[in-house]
Amino acid sequence: MVEFLFLLVFAGVLVMTGVSLLGVMVAIAAGFVVMALAGLLGVVIKLLPWIILIAIGVWLYRKSRHGNPYRR
Repeated sequence: MVEFLFLLVFAGVLVMTGVSLLGVMVAIAAGFVVMALAGLLGVVIKLLPWIILIAIGVWLYRKSRHGNPYRR
């Protein structure tokens, strides 16, 4: 799916700018940005259960430290 999105962006930029060396470089740059953002989104979705687990652990730790009268 991400590769298809890359091809659409690449072809779209080439259609808008015309097929020239500058147009190809702009299309490569736009494709790189789209692929980087899609990759980052994929990593966040893949790590989401661990992120939620860490957030719950930090919340429980802070909650347990809040009720401690011997805390500095």
